[in-house]
Amino acid sequence: MKVFAGKPPWWAILTPAAVMMIGGQGAHAQSADFQPSPTGGVEIATDERRRGLSWSDGDAAISADLAVPVAGLIATGRVVSTRGSDRHGGADAVTDLSLGSERDVGPVIVRLRATGHLFIGATGGMDYYELGIGGRYTLGPMLFDAGIEYVPSQRAIGGDNVYLRAGVSAGIPATPFTISAGIGHSTGGTDEPARAARLRPTGDYTDWRLGIDHVRGPVTLGIDYVGTDIDRSRAALPFADRSNSGDRLLARARLSF
Repeated sequence: MKVFAGKPPWWAILTPAAVMMIGGQGAHAQSADFQPSPTGGVEIATDERRRGLSWSDGDAAISADLAVPVAGLIATGRVVSTRGSDRHGGADAVTDLSLGSERDVGPVIVRLRATGHLFIGATGGMDYYELGIGGRYTLGPMLFDAGIEYVPSQRAIGGDNVYLRAGVSAGIPATPFTISAGIGHSTGGTDEPARAARLRPTGDYTDWRLGIDHVRGPVTLGIDYVGTDIDRSRAALPFADRSNSGDRLLARARLSF
């Protein structure tokens, strides 16, 4: 049995956290849309935006993802190019690894998930993990979803982070178009301001998104407008990447399989 001297690495914390968070649900944790076979896809976008912030230095990004059912759980992986992102210590790419579980609770589908973010080519220890819970509810052509993601205190992000989100999407009847909108709010504690600026460039902030998708078979084409209320004139710390923390119109193309 390996014993860690000092603070253990993030994956040593993530593994038992995932087990505690989803292990008690076992084979019953399958939602109505649980897929019995692997699914995935590849995507290219004019910018990789998360919570209104660019993760690809404001440049185009390409990604690939795969979701695989494992003993009643869902294991997912996604690799995205980050183009030497200043926000992530010059990382060339990030790999997001998740273990999650879904189940029906009345009319609501609830999802629990643990995710590790591994940054490739970054300097200074950029990897971190987060835990999340969310729910979605379908009403006619409309899908409502909400959730919370929590990043426990870690040096990589200079403290802890809480993200609250809510969104809605709806297919336009008799057309291949889907419209969507979402809003989120980031908050948390700060131990090291320079690092905390990675996920909160100037402290607490709100982000929003409006989008439209055209779905035809396995191909999805989309356009999103994303924005934040971040005062970029105050985002002076290096990891804040202030030039890539404001409003942006971006395009996406995805091939699913």
